[in-house]
Amino acid sequence: MTATNHSQVYARRLRAVLIRSIPLLEARGIVIVVLAGVVGVMSGALVTGMSELVQGMHWLLYGVQPGGRLSAMFSLASPVQAMIPAIGGILLGLSVIWLRKRKFRTPVDPIEANALYGGRMSLTDTFIIVGQTVLSSGFGASVGLEAGYTQVGSGLASRLARAFRLRRNDVRILVGCGAAGAIAAAFDAPLTGAFYGFELIIGIYSVANVAPVMTAAICASLTAEVFGVVPFPLELSGLPALTASQYIPFLLLGLLGGAASIAIMHLVSLIEHGFARLSIDASLRPFIGGILVGLLGLVTPQVLSSGHGALHREFAMNYGLGVVASVFVLKLAASAISLGSGFRGGLFFASLFLGALLGKVFAGEANAITPATGIDPAVAAVVGMTSLAVGVVGAPLTMTFLALESTRDLTLTGVVLAASLMAAMLVRETFGYSFSTWRFHLRGETIRSAHDVGWMRSLTAGSMMRKDVRTIDAATTLGAFRKAVPLGSAQRVIAVDEGQHYVGVLIVAELHSEVSDGETPVRALARFKDAVLVPSMNVQTAAETFQRAGAEELAVVEDFADRVVLGLLTESHLMRRYAEELDKARRDLSGEG
Repeated sequence: MTATNHSQVYARRLRAVLIRSIPLLEARGIVIVVLAGVVGVMSGALVTGMSELVQGMHWLLYGVQPGGRLSAMFSLASPVQAMIPAIGGILLGLSVIWLRKRKFRTPVDPIEANALYGGRMSLTDTFIIVGQTVLSSGFGASVGLEAGYTQVGSGLASRLARAFRLRRNDVRILVGCGAAGAIAAAFDAPLTGAFYGFELIIGIYSVANVAPVMTAAICASLTAEVFGVVPFPLELSGLPALTASQYIPFLLLGLLGGAASIAIMHLVSLIEHGFARLSIDASLRPFIGGILVGLLGLVTPQVLSSGHGALHREFAMNYGLGVVASVFVLKLAASAISLGSGFRGGLFFASLFLGALLGKVFAGEANAITPATGIDPAVAAVVGMTSLAVGVVGAPLTMTFLALESTRDLTLTGVVLAASLMAAMLVRETFGYSFSTWRFHLRGETIRSAHDVGWMRSLTAGSMMRKDVRTIDAATTLGAFRKAVPLGSAQRVIAVDEGQHYVGVLIVAELHSEVSDGETPVRALARFKDAVLVPSMNVQTAAETFQRAGAEELAVVEDFADRVVLGLLTESHLMRRYAEELDKARRDLSGEG
């Protein structure tokens, strides 16, 4: 046997030993923490690589100097560069055509994976999203890379967890670790990354997940620092002391940020509907969107790409109110057009930039109306930045920790938290979705967070029903029925016609106590004739059917058209199975095993 074969055999044996050992370890949490550290290192390295790749594309396509940012340019070097986003749109459209021919399904992101599929993510989906995100941002579309960052971190974490055959909830935690590490590396902010994982990807903060998520975030942040990633460009010093009278204006700014986030999400959907109404093929939309974004880039390059450089300029320089307001409108239009036309990316960083502009506009107007308030534009920019981002992303604590780690100002952080909660409350009460969950809603999904509801969807009537159900011809007379089914031999029987189609449920005790003529066909005495279940019904839909029918047992039929009887399900069994699964999910979340 060759040395290569020996090494392959030893590798397989080692992997088998590790896989068999993990479920037996009493300190299973330690293994999860170790894997989380590995995931964090991978996320940090991949985020760095993606960022450098996009920066290289900006240097090649736009002539951005090393260390510079596309959105920090004062103007494009040549009007011809305004066509670069359109060229990116052509390439993206070709990828759409290729994926359509290959019949790829809609990629699953970390939130959807954790909510519906127990954290299972496809590496193919991951590479598709990463490639399209890098292509979109690299050619100047007004989208952020954060969607690609979290996708690659979570996708590889999911694959690693499944390679070690971890439990469903452990897979979900590692997916959250991947996203947490990606955000921590992108902003050099471990707490921000960790709470991004808690709030958006895992859906809950608990003792069971704090250690692995924090480990992943810290490892990712340290890895990014080793590779020389530039920290989040927010350098504030010498901020004026905040007074109690300024809290009310900042709370109002939080509400304005929430309202602006709702408007942005509606605008993106409006543009998508516009393309659909004009019957423009999905492969052509990015090209059209790229043309429009390029024209906006001729006015100011601040609207191009994610906006890191533009945000730094806003904090470093004092522009007039009219200029700030103009950039806000242009960036809003560019981001909405980019996403609405099909460019791949997210609104994470765009919402930060738009919020900072909104805060500066608010400060200028407030100081013009009531100079006594003395609102500092830089403070208002931070508050507006986090408030609008909370409405779009849906993570108030994440944005609060971003402000804390960026400014290192606890007093300002308290104001940011209050304004963020106001924005989150407004969005939740009036709109009900973040940008990610709003996209799910438009696709027909009902999930509103990453809380695990996949187990509920997999708990179907088909998996819970009894198949050994007794049937009888619906034309059978009452007298014949009593002879065929003596009292006590069964509790219920399903009446069917000659084609074995469902007619109704016969309660044996009721038919034996019936005073009707013995020649009466049992069809006339059948109950729940119009209420049936189908195998694909999940536990929630089945429970609602039981409640509407007022039944304790219902037949499960093949489909609503043919109504061929497959089995029987009782309400008591359904509720017992639901309670068992709910308790199991609760124990997984709390780390009870």
